[in-house]
Amino acid sequence: MKDTVANPPASEARRARARIPGTPKKDTVARQLVKYLEHRGVKHVFGLCGHTNIAVLAALEKSRKIKFVNTRHEQVAAHMADGYARASGGTSVLLTHLSPGLTNAATGVANAALDSIPMVVIAGDVPTHYYGKHPHQEVNLHADASQFEIYRPFVKRAWRVDSAHLFPEILEKAFALAGSGRPGPVLVDVPMDIFSAPVDVSRFERLRHNTKSLVRPSLDEPTATAIVKKLLAAKRPVLYAGGGIMLAGATKELREFVDHLQIPVAHTLMGKGALPDDHPLVLGMTGFWGTKFINDQCRAADWILGLGTRFSEADCSSWEPEYTFNFPPTKLIHIDIDPAEIGRNYPVEIGAVADLNQALAALNRAARKLVPTGVKRPKVVKDIAAARAKFVAGNRAHATSEVYPMRPERILADVRDTLPRDALICTDVGWNKNGVGQQFPILEPGTIFTPGGYATMGFGAPAALGAKVARPDRVVVALVGDGGFGQNPAMLATAFEEDIAVVWVIMNNFAFGTIAGLEKAHFGTTFGTVFAKDGKPYSPDFAAIARAYGVDGVKIRTAAEFGPALARAIKAKKPCVIDVEMLNEPVPTAGHWNIMDIYSPGRKVHHVSTGG
Repeated sequence: MKDTVANPPASEARRARARIPGTPKKDTVARQLVKYLEHRGVKHVFGLCGHTNIAVLAALEKSRKIKFVNTRHEQVAAHMADGYARASGGTSVLLTHLSPGLTNAATGVANAALDSIPMVVIAGDVPTHYYGKHPHQEVNLHADASQFEIYRPFVKRAWRVDSAHLFPEILEKAFALAGSGRPGPVLVDVPMDIFSAPVDVSRFERLRHNTKSLVRPSLDEPTATAIVKKLLAAKRPVLYAGGGIMLAGATKELREFVDHLQIPVAHTLMGKGALPDDHPLVLGMTGFWGTKFINDQCRAADWILGLGTRFSEADCSSWEPEYTFNFPPTKLIHIDIDPAEIGRNYPVEIGAVADLNQALAALNRAARKLVPTGVKRPKVVKDIAAARAKFVAGNRAHATSEVYPMRPERILADVRDTLPRDALICTDVGWNKNGVGQQFPILEPGTIFTPGGYATMGFGAPAALGAKVARPDRVVVALVGDGGFGQNPAMLATAFEEDIAVVWVIMNNFAFGTIAGLEKAHFGTTFGTVFAKDGKPYSPDFAAIARAYGVDGVKIRTAAEFGPALARAIKAKKPCVIDVEMLNEPVPTAGHWNIMDIYSPGRKVHHVSTGG
């Protein structure tokens, strides 16, 4: 009879393997993902649970460097990640579940995409061994294992991870792509069995030797010199600033260039704040919601230098030459990180693909070399000051009105008077976006966050949470309508749980106000655009809703109450909702939007008031 030897314990077997030279060290993909994020310096992950991603959540629980910010809806998580990236200047991370989680988040991710906000979306998916079997929650009516395809139209790239050993390199590529070139979201779609699969740790460790930031392209000296010479020879030059200035961190370089050559600066909606609005050479926002003075200055320019802008429809009065821009005879120099935007909507004389921080540094060197003492344009400065003073004077009666419901101009004026200069402001859509772009002074570069390209209702309230998480040292205020705030009020639960001290100012006009004014102007009705019950205006008590979530809530009853209530909320350093009734008055328009011609050909009608 042979002697028998019992099998060694599993722990002893593992130790034995560890002593064998060349034996790879293994760990789960989920745990290595968290360690990778830690090494990248990621401090926050925004998201929502699902059965496909809880392996990651379990790994995140053990992290001492990353805070998981839990939300009640994936769109809230996506907008928070968007606001966080804008305020931090880095790439945010969003964790979501498959199918319904992924589609819930899609609006927020698409909003980030159209505004060029870097974001890495990590989504769980069905197990690889269930491809083609239609497992729980899979979207597979027309294709199997293809949920990641839903994001293809708006993310920079969508990966599906089919093997654990490929995950580290895909993750590295995802972060590199999100933050390089024209920034934007990317999707890494991970079947849930991959999250739990073992992976060779060395595949992650070798990535630590890889650079985490890429050198960005600049202008060569001859091109920079040629551009400055064109601007110096121009009789009526204008610089046109887009949101790319902030994305590139180029506001300091922009100001240096403008101060040296004294070129007037117009800006897009997304370019607001590239220079402070009280800078003597800032004209203001162009297009549909721009003033006649600003639009006329752009239309009369002989040379325009466009920086980090895609010349979008609303900013350019639907590209119709009689309103804002007239190329030609005006000649255009266009610098952008994305070659697809150069020449897309207007012909260019000089087009350059470059990072705007690097490009403006090159332009500044050329300007100092060509005109060491700079250029003075006293008449331009005087004309801008006069136009600005005239606009403020014309708006003063509304901005100081005591009527209640309040005039929107008074709400904005009181907010500006109460906030510190460096406060971060998140807008939604409607008066709080278009009116802010036109008449709310932004006094520090990069302190306003607006849903530009996608114009997403529901962005402002949760984006402010993300901004505050990124910059807890700053006052953060969200200017939102009642329609926008009502999209996802459950974000108040996250504010309460995480003690995120945002102040939400609800400009409450009992309507989807901008669309109501548009429908009234052209069709004589507000059907489907106003909130009413039994023929009377209706609105939830948003202050009471806030209190139900554990958040401070204030209902304003007179115009005089609003400013002091806002000051108290800021001083309290706690999350607070301020519900203030507002007249539904249209934002004044001097530009053009050709949807008006579709509704009412030849009438030249825009929006009208729909009352209280």
